Order: sequence, then C-alpha cells, then structure tokens
Amino acid sequence: MVTLARPAQRIVSLAPSLAEAAFAAGAGARLVGVARFSDSPPAARGIPRIGDAVRVDFERIVALRPDLILAWRSGNSAADVERLEGLGYAAYVSEPRRLGDIPRQLRAIGVLAGTAAEAEKAAAAFEREIGALRGRFSGARRVRVFYEIWRKPLMTVNGAHLISDVIALCGGENVFADVSQLTPTVSLEAVIAARPEAVLGGGSAGGEKAFTAGWRASAVQPLRDLPVYYINPDRIQQATPRIVEGARAVCAALEKVRTSRRDAGKGN
Repeated sequence: MVTLARPAQRIVSLAPSLAEAAFAAGAGARLVGVARFSDSPPAARGIPRIGDAVRVDFERIVALRPDLILAWRSGNSAADVERLEGLGYAAYVSEPRRLGDIPRQLRAIGVLAGTAAEAEKAAAAFEREIGALRGRFSGARRVRVFYEIWRKPLMTVNGAHLISDVIALCGGENVFADVSQLTPTVSLEAVIAARPEAVLGGGSAGGEKAFTAGWRASAVQPLRDLPVYYINPDRIQQATPRIVEGARAVCAALEKVRTSRRDAGKGN
C-alpha cells in the first residue's frame, strides 16, 4: 500500500466508486477531481471532472495539484496510472472483489486522508450489516442464479466478481462462477445448460419493466418460465458501502424463490 508523509489534502479519484468511497471514509471534502459519472453522493456532482476510465485528462490533473490519486485496478489503464506515478503522484490502486474488501478499502483511504476515525465508523457499520445478512442466510437452501449485468450482448459475472460474493452471501449459487473471464458474454443456450432457478440483474437501459419484459418475452421456454427479479445496478454494480442495499435486494429475491418452492411443495 502507498504511504504518505502527511495526510492527503488534495485527492483525485479516477472512478465513480472511489469518489463515493472517499466520501464514505470522511475524505469527500478533500476531493479536487473526480471521474465522469461520479454522482453519488450528490456532493460529488460539483467536483471538477478529470476524464474517465478510457481517457484521463493529465493536464487537468496536474493543474489540480493532487497529493493522492485513487485508481481502479481493472477499470483504469495501468499505463495511465504508471504515468501519473512517474509524474510524482502517489497512487492508491484497489478493486474490491469480496465484500470484506470494501471495509478494508474504506480504512485504507481513511489512513491516507487522515480521516481514520470516520472511515472506521463506516467500515464497522458495513461489516455489521453484512454480518447480519450472512447470519440470516448462511443456512438457507441454495438457489442457482443467473445474474445479468448487460442484455445485448448478454453478460454475466464469474465467481471472482463482487456480485458473485453477494449471491453467495444470500445463499445463492452463481451458475457461471467457474468461467475464467470476470464478466463473460454468454448465449441463451449456455444459460439453459447452466440450469438456473432464477434470473437476477438489470444492468442495461430500460429499468425494471424492460428487464422483466425481456425475459418474459424470451423465445426459449425454460428461460421464460424462470422467476425474474430486477436489482437496481446503482446499488450493486459499484464497489461501495451502498452495495449493502443491493445485497438486501438479492437476499429478498432468493428468499421469494425459496418461499415459492415451499408453497409449491405443499400443494403436491
């Protein structure tokens, strides 16, 4: 981990999730530059933009005189981060892949920004909420889940993705956990062969109605009959403390699947 001689006073974030994490860690007031689409919390919207994951505005960053860069390991270009480090900027590079990584990230940002006490409060609160969900669903019947993060092309996540850890937390089993690619593109035929018991997700445009209607209109009967639950992508596709809200929604959806199966069993 990067170390600083003194707490960072001017921070630039290269990803929306990292800007949100900085606010959660008590360092939001020290952000002087953020990536495009950094809109949570609302206070992030007024901070100057420094480009996005595809194109970083180096001149803008230099003009902002940061003493710390927050970078996203798989989302930002490694060459861009190396260039910033070559210019003399300290860079904290991270990417939560498990729920336990989120409080660790908050604590790390808190140390770097000198806001460790506030970061600890946020980290501990996150751990309590995740712990409560884990305790409630650790013994629940497993539900095989296909999770959609994009519709055209149809994309999902493998077992190394943070969303897969959320599914496991709720007593679910990601049917594409063993695929090597982090966010693979899959066919409807592959989904059928994976034998999911429920479809969750909602990454593409259109919201809940479009997501549900898309699966209900599927020409493939085994998929058309599956229970489908929309999960707001803003609450699960960002590696921030807000993922607790997405986890609650996933857990609630899988519990509905279990309840419907129990009810169906009673009717036989």
